Amino acid sequence: MTVIDDPGASPPPELGDPILELLNGFIIELRNAGLPVSLTENLDAMEAVRHISIGERDTFKYALAATLVKHSNHWKAFETVFEVYFSLRGQEYAIGEDGDELGDPDDMDNMDGAEGSGDQQGGGGGENLTPEELAEMLYQALMRGDQQMMRGVARQAVRRYAGMEPGRPVGGTYYLYRTLRNLDLEGVLERLLEQQQNEDGESSEFDQRLQRDEYQTRVDQLQKEIEAEIRRRLVADRGVEAMAKTLRKPLPEDVDFMHASREEMASLRKAIYPLTRKLASRLQRKRRHGRKGPLDFRRTVRASLSYGGVPAEPKFRNPKPHKPEIFVIADISGSVAAFARFTLHLVYAISGQFSKVRSFVFIDGLDEVTQYFEGVEDINEAVHRVNTEADVVWVDGHSDYGHALGVFWEKYGKDIGPRTSIMILGDARNNYHASESWIIKEMKEKARQVHWLNPEPQSYWDTGDSIVGEYAQYADGCFEVRNLRQLEGFVENLA
Repeated sequence: MTVIDDPGASPPPELGDPILELLNGFIIELRNAGLPVSLTENLDAMEAVRHISIGERDTFKYALAATLVKHSNHWKAFETVFEVYFSLRGQEYAIGEDGDELGDPDDMDNMDGAEGSGDQQGGGGGENLTPEELAEMLYQALMRGDQQMMRGVARQAVRRYAGMEPGRPVGGTYYLYRTLRNLDLEGVLERLLEQQQNEDGESSEFDQRLQRDEYQTRVDQLQKEIEAEIRRRLVADRGVEAMAKTLRKPLPEDVDFMHASREEMASLRKAIYPLTRKLASRLQRKRRHGRKGPLDFRRTVRASLSYGGVPAEPKFRNPKPHKPEIFVIADISGSVAAFARFTLHLVYAISGQFSKVRSFVFIDGLDEVTQYFEGVEDINEAVHRVNTEADVVWVDGHSDYGHALGVFWEKYGKDIGPRTSIMILGDARNNYHASESWIIKEMKEKARQVHWLNPEPQSYWDTGDSIVGEYAQYADGCFEVRNLRQLEGFVENLA
C-alpha cells in the first residue's frame, strides 16, 4: 500500500519531488479557496515541513497551519484542503471490486468483538462479516471509544453501504447519507445508554446527561471517520484537484449575503464581531492622523531659527476631529433583507466612532427604528423588532424607493447637516414606480457625503426594474457590497 502519511517515515533532510509537487498543489488550492498565502509564507511552510515527518500527521498539519493560516475563519477551509491533499492513498481505496477486496489488516486486526478477533470474525480485512456482526463491531467500538476499531468499522460500512461506483458524478453527502441510514446510529446510541443505565442502576439526571454527551461525541467521531473514508475513495477515483474543487466553499468574508445558507449565516455572525473591532480602531486612527490642522505660525517661526530664518519645517496645530453623524436608510424587503441585517449589525457595532447613528428602514413605506437599538445588549433582538414592528408597508408591501425617499425627505430631511454621512442600502429595484431621484441630489447638497450600497452584482445594475443608475448620478459613490470583505472595504473609507 502506498501511504503518504506512513507513521514509520523519518523526517527527510530534503523534500523529494513528489512531496514538493504535492505541497505546490496544496498551496495553489489554498489560494483558489481564498486564503491569502504569500510567497514568503509558502517558503516558510516548505522550511517547516523539512523538519517534520509527513507521517506525523497532526504535527505536519499544524506546522502548515502555523505558517499558512492567518485568521481563525480560514481554518475550516484549510482543514478541508489538507484532508484532500494529504489523505491516505493506495489501490485499496479505489472504488470497485478490486479495491474493495483488499481491505486493511492494520485497521481490522483490533476489531475484536465479544466473540473473538477480526480474523475469527471473517478474515483480516473483514470482508466476510455479516451485517449483524458488523453492527456488533460498531456497538463495541462506540462502547469502548476505540479509535482504531471505529476506523475499521467506517471502512467496512462505506464499502458495504455507500454504493460508490467508479466515475459516478455524485457528491460525498449522498454516500454519507446512505451509509449512516444503514448503520442506524440513533438506535445504537439508545442501546448504549440503556446498557449503561442497567450497569449503573439508578443515576442522577446530570450523570445520564454526561453519559449521553460522551456517547454522542463518539458517534460524531465515527461519522467523521466515515466522511474521511468516503473522501479518500473519491480522491482515489477523481484525483486531488477535482475533489478539492468539488469541496471548495467560499470563506465567511466572501459568502454572498443574498444566497447564504443557514450554516453560512451562522459563520457570518461569528465573523462580523472581530471585523467590527478592527474597523473601529482603523476609523479612530484615520480621524486622529488623517489630516493636519491649520498652520501654527509662531511654532513655524521658532523652528525656522534652526535654518537661518528659512521656514523649512512648517508646524501645524493638532486637529480636533469631530465624530461624524451617520444615517442608515435600509431596504428590508425580502430580496435584500439579509444584506440589510448584516449592515445594521456592522454599523451599530462601530457606532462608538460616530457622534450619532440613526437608522431608517423601508419597503414602500419608511419608519425610523433608531430607538430599537438603544440600550440593548443583543442586537439580534433589535433586528427582530425591526422586522416585526417597523411600519414599512404603505400600500402592497412591494419596494417603492421613490415613495420611501419622499417620506424620509419630508419627515427627516431637515435633520441632515454638513457632518452627516448617509448610507442607503438596497438594490434599487423599484417595481417600475417613480424614482424621485431628485431627493438624492438634495441630500448630497446638505450632507457631508451620500453613499449607495448595492448587494447585487454590478452586471445586474440597471436591468429589469433596477434604476440604480438614476440614483448613482447624484450620490458620492455607488458600491457593490455583496459580502463582508466588500463591506469592510467600504467602511474603512467611510470616515
